[in-house]
Amino acid sequence: MAHPHSQAHAPANEPAAATSSEKATLFGTLVHLWPYIWPHDRADLKMRVVWSIGLLLVAKLATLTVPFTFKWAVDALTGANTAPAEASNWMLWLIASPLLMTLGYGGVRVLMALLTQWRDGLFARVAMHAVRKLAAITFVHMHELSLRFHLERKTGGLTRILERGRSGIEVIVRMVILQLIPTVVEVTLMLGVLFWQFDWRYVLAIAVMVAVYMYYTYLATEWRIEIRRSMNESDTEANTKAIDSLLNYETVKYFGAEAREAARYDRSMERYEEASVRTYTSLAVLNAGQAAIFTTGLTAVMIMCAIGVRNGTHTVGDFVLINAMMIQLYVPLNFMGMVYREIKQAIIDIEKMFSVLSRDPEIRDMPGANPLAVTSGHVRFEDVRFAYEPDRPILKGLSFEVPAGKTVAIVGPSGAGKSTISRLLFRLYDVSGGRILIDGQDIKAVTQTSLRAAIGMVPQDTVLFNDTIRYNIRYGRWDASDAEVEEAARLAQIDAFIKASPRGYETQVGERGLKLSGGEKQRVAIARTVLKAPPILVLDEATSALDSHTEHEIQGALERVSRNRTSLVIAHRLSTIVAADEIIVLDQGRISERGTHAQLLASGGLYASMWNRQREAEEAREKLAQIDDGNEAPNRAPPPVDDQLDNRPDDPLPTAAE
Repeated sequence: MAHPHSQAHAPANEPAAATSSEKATLFGTLVHLWPYIWPHDRADLKMRVVWSIGLLLVAKLATLTVPFTFKWAVDALTGANTAPAEASNWMLWLIASPLLMTLGYGGVRVLMALLTQWRDGLFARVAMHAVRKLAAITFVHMHELSLRFHLERKTGGLTRILERGRSGIEVIVRMVILQLIPTVVEVTLMLGVLFWQFDWRYVLAIAVMVAVYMYYTYLATEWRIEIRRSMNESDTEANTKAIDSLLNYETVKYFGAEAREAARYDRSMERYEEASVRTYTSLAVLNAGQAAIFTTGLTAVMIMCAIGVRNGTHTVGDFVLINAMMIQLYVPLNFMGMVYREIKQAIIDIEKMFSVLSRDPEIRDMPGANPLAVTSGHVRFEDVRFAYEPDRPILKGLSFEVPAGKTVAIVGPSGAGKSTISRLLFRLYDVSGGRILIDGQDIKAVTQTSLRAAIGMVPQDTVLFNDTIRYNIRYGRWDASDAEVEEAARLAQIDAFIKASPRGYETQVGERGLKLSGGEKQRVAIARTVLKAPPILVLDEATSALDSHTEHEIQGALERVSRNRTSLVIAHRLSTIVAADEIIVLDQGRISERGTHAQLLASGGLYASMWNRQREAEEAREKLAQIDDGNEAPNRAPPPVDDQLDNRPDDPLPTAAE
């Protein structure tokens, strides 16, 4: 069953994948691949398919001619006349010439090879076009799946699914079209020739041999499938652990865990080693059995022909013919076994890819959704309720407004649901109850693209692409000019740092931006948000991970960015939001207090308590700094900095399900 979402990105009438509940089969896979092999909008590719089929038939006819030229050459050398009675004198002379028959043998073999390679070359573009289209559709679909899906998966595992699925599609297209179908055609034609040239006993012997050969191949391959599946799982596990460890390189160093990480990786590779050994052992058993079955059939028909030569019903050329045909049959039969194994393995490899492709996006546009029309940027939460898991509600009837051009800050202890608010506003999740409005429009009724284009985000943890600074800033608006990129960097107060770098804006930032400091990464995030120029701005604890000096510098840049914009600030350090038009204090998913900074301090509630604790911590740090400047050893450690009121995890997320 095709997935409707995938069809939206595929050519018309192109089903993208089987549903995850269906067992992937060769027939089902070919049904889904056929619209990409025979694309309705590519006449040039269709013609390549037609030409490939024509060349296939001509090549197989040439293949069958090869043994006959061999037979005629041998009969000419031995003096046997094998021409039909109605043959003309020139045909008799031609067949009776050993030299010409030998030249014909070589010429036909060259023609067969040229036709086969021509066919493969023509079809290569068709096959790779199908691979590219399906890989691109899957990649787009992965991006459109919800944040919940990606939190339940490991990135390394997803990339391996995409990589193996792409390779599996290539194998199936190449093997079925270029190997399986030609082999079936060749075996069928060869059986017809054997019946015409010899008699039904030869056809029966070959048919029985082929049937036993294929049945044995089927049984052995089914046995090997589970071994292959186990090897794939071990490979994915080892690859995921390697990526996870390397991405956390600094953490490994901090805790001196190199040996532990190596042992953890080696345990996964040990399982992969055992599965690989079983795979190669089972392959040896399969090949040995196939060779024994084929040799038995070859011996049987050659004995039958040898008896015919002795009795005078066949010539020595016939004996050579049957041998040449059987040896020639061995190549496609051997390919048949290999093709079956490869196809079965490819089906395993693309099974998970099809499962991902058939998964419904949790967040999708409503039918007939219109683009968001931002007139002023007024944001309103109406009785919003949300839970990551049904029995663990996070937001419990939240109602507040962010007036156009104003700044509203959200604060509260850990687990209060602060970061969840930004995810809901971006529609990374849909609310469980209530609604979120922008200029009176329910965000569930507008297109996701237009919604996210209207909102700019500066997150707490900025993750950059492993590319240049210019690339990462331009990510905010891809069609921006170099001058606009540099102006955004200036407004974010990072242009001086960039110009001081040897390569300037072409400086590579490294994996996840690890070559930059925390403050530099935050400034890049601010610069690309400036470049995006959204009417609504979300600052999700954008300075909580920075030191006080860097925080004050970046705070100035953030204030310039948020000027005249509707701004929602999720704050950790309360000193950064004292100038907010309104401060909303969350506690256990509900609004406990709201007002300006002065009003909340005067009320002496939860906000005032958080403010006092942070001020005490800052004063302790300042006092310690003064002692250190005077080269005096402190008598005691400063009080612990605890900006939160409890130890609950912030916005608990669903655990990995895979």
